[in-house]
Amino acid sequence: MEQKSNGNNFAKSNPQIIASRTFSNWLEDEKISLAFTTYKTSRLLLLGVNPQGEFSGFERLFNRAMGLYATSERLYMSSKYQLWQLDNILQKEQFYNGYDKLYVPRIAYTTGDLDIHDVVVDKNDRIIFVSSLLNCLATVSHKNSCTPLWKPPFISKVINEDRCHLNGLAMVEGKATYVTAVSPSDVIDGWRDQRKDGGCVIEIASNEIIISGLSMPHSPRFYQGKLWLLNSGKGFFGVVDLDTCKFEPITFCPGFLRGLAFWKNWAIMGLSKPREKTFSGLELDKNLLTKDAKPRCGLMVIDLNTGGIVEWLRLEGVITELYDVQVLPKVQRPMALGFQTDEISRLLTLDPIEFLL
Repeated sequence: MEQKSNGNNFAKSNPQIIASRTFSNWLEDEKISLAFTTYKTSRLLLLGVNPQGEFSGFERLFNRAMGLYATSERLYMSSKYQLWQLDNILQKEQFYNGYDKLYVPRIAYTTGDLDIHDVVVDKNDRIIFVSSLLNCLATVSHKNSCTPLWKPPFISKVINEDRCHLNGLAMVEGKATYVTAVSPSDVIDGWRDQRKDGGCVIEIASNEIIISGLSMPHSPRFYQGKLWLLNSGKGFFGVVDLDTCKFEPITFCPGFLRGLAFWKNWAIMGLSKPREKTFSGLELDKNLLTKDAKPRCGLMVIDLNTGGIVEWLRLEGVITELYDVQVLPKVQRPMALGFQTDEISRLLTLDPIEFLL
């Protein structure tokens, strides 16, 4: 019922990939690949399928890689003190060493350590991100660390004190609409005392808390007319009933949930092994014990019709924690360039010549 990867190019971390028997077939049949980030081990990971039908894994190192957002030809990713734009340089049906997508880091905004979590691009092509350190939504600035855009109503001022641990952002029709926070605290590090049941969802336009009582919620996403999120402190993927303002758990997953993406009628989410201090003492611990389960790091694919886990993947080794995940449509085998080798200095691409002098 499981498969182990032989086509693994995760050179630095060298994790063992253990997955459900049909996971790579699912990726191949759907003509998609997955991109995801690791928080503690500072990696951008790309997972596709090679010509032999095996997993094709590729990694690049970016210090504390976290928020990730994908368009058809671009990746946006936050790191410890920079926000990156990586552009695909390959044309349709063009390959580079057998890869059909090659992401090259072209632009980096140096933000300082804003503790950037979720990153999105709105309908006006504006980058918007969640700064947990500043307790606000912000956009990039060409002069300063960022331009603050919005803060929750319970936050008295934009200041570099992580008070409520604002972390997740959901878009509706290209507009920032909902955010998640671990608590409505207005004192530095106040959210840590509210991890069990202080979590909330805030509607940006009205400045109203539409649901509370959550446990470390993450990754709100609006899809198929519904607001989905991860009630991470309890281990449940579920949906918010916007009429009753209640969270309806759908599926329990064995780990701390972060990172949520959708493809057709599936939800893909990331699992992490809980950190001892930040994640200890949560209901997740009890739920794992009740189900006689060990926490794991990896990915889960859930059928939105049934709530059943139809595919799964485990990462064993140095990688123990994921942050975000994105689907790459019409991509079979992606790779990226980084800065640990001189390959990026030798790969030159040019625009068509323009005689404008």
